Amino acid sequence: MSEIQNYTINFGPQHPAAHGVLRLVLEMDGEVIERADPHIGLLHRATEKLAESKPYNQNIGYMDRLDYVSMMCNEHGYVMAIEKLLGIKPPVRAQYIRVMFDEITRILNHLLWLAAHALDIGAMTMFLYCFREREDLLDCYEAASGARMHATYYRPGGVYRDLPAQMPKYKASRWHNAKEIAKMNENREGSLLDFIWDFTDRFPKRIDEYETLLTDNRIWKQRTVGIGVVSKERALQLGFSGPMLRGSGVAWDLRKTQPYAVYEAMNFEIPIGTEGDCYDRYLVRIEEMRQSTHIVRQCVNWLRQNPGPVMLENHKIAPPSRIAMKQDMESLIHHFKLFSEGYSLPKGEAYAALEHPKGEFGVYLVSDGANKPYRVKIRAAGFPHLAALDEMARGHMLADVVAIIGTQDIVFGEVDR
Repeated sequence: MSEIQNYTINFGPQHPAAHGVLRLVLEMDGEVIERADPHIGLLHRATEKLAESKPYNQNIGYMDRLDYVSMMCNEHGYVMAIEKLLGIKPPVRAQYIRVMFDEITRILNHLLWLAAHALDIGAMTMFLYCFREREDLLDCYEAASGARMHATYYRPGGVYRDLPAQMPKYKASRWHNAKEIAKMNENREGSLLDFIWDFTDRFPKRIDEYETLLTDNRIWKQRTVGIGVVSKERALQLGFSGPMLRGSGVAWDLRKTQPYAVYEAMNFEIPIGTEGDCYDRYLVRIEEMRQSTHIVRQCVNWLRQNPGPVMLENHKIAPPSRIAMKQDMESLIHHFKLFSEGYSLPKGEAYAALEHPKGEFGVYLVSDGANKPYRVKIRAAGFPHLAALDEMARGHMLADVVAIIGTQDIVFGEVDR
């Protein structure tokens, strides 16, 4: 028999499963991985440094672009840190809207994760199914904020504006006649809340479809069961959080352990795994989508019954309405000052963390009393998981690296911040 040589190969950054910006240097013994060395920095966007040169509100848009799959959750962490330093609390209605959109964002994130993870392992259909549901939720983003992805919807003191009373509709075109358009607009006749409620009615059946395709599929189980095992103790030592930690059997969720916004009023369960392998993490995320749907329904119920303000009336922090700005000189001055110079935070520091779809997302904010941050440090949820890639991949085959990158659900915008 010919001797198998040890050799080093580059996995990525051009590899389809390496996100285009991850370079793994793999030391191989035949087809078995001896060592995996993740090289990061190929995307480095200097978000933390850029934030030091802009007024506080102008940095919210940067947060959307960190983890560009969990946009509003990133905003929430940053806005919470500002609110801590200012000592303000947004109106209750704004907090319910935030929780509702946090959970919509969690579903959006897990759908893209499932689509990409399954595609990387070889299941094409999942990609098409998941994008079908994502489209509806991105329409909710667009209806509320005006943007499909980078919403900049959360603001210190509340949210940009209240939820729309009318859902945008499809228009007849050369591809769809009037009858088809009427069918497509059936669930868009009411408000945004009605549309979200209709989605939460349909979505559990869709999750059942995903499970029918994957959960007992023998190829899926061969590719994920026993792959990338991390024990409960090791997951804690490595600084895991989110589904990566819960998949290893640790019931830690900031929505329960350190509640923020109105999560104390929500009724939901924390799914946990037993084996700590790729399959368990898949099951945890699938169940999280069900729990998120349940939370969204609770928020919709409350929001329907409780109208009210969605922003503080303090015009030193929140801009006056457009109508007031065009009719009243003082409002015009407030508007101009806010959008040019912004506001100053008192000297001090604050850390705000939330249960992001990928784990604990934290923003550490230092203020020197100026109108822009002295320092913004972001605790990216995916960074500690990527650091553990070497340990998770050792002894596995080359093809398993793809499954391990997929199960980590890393997005490089926040890793290479």
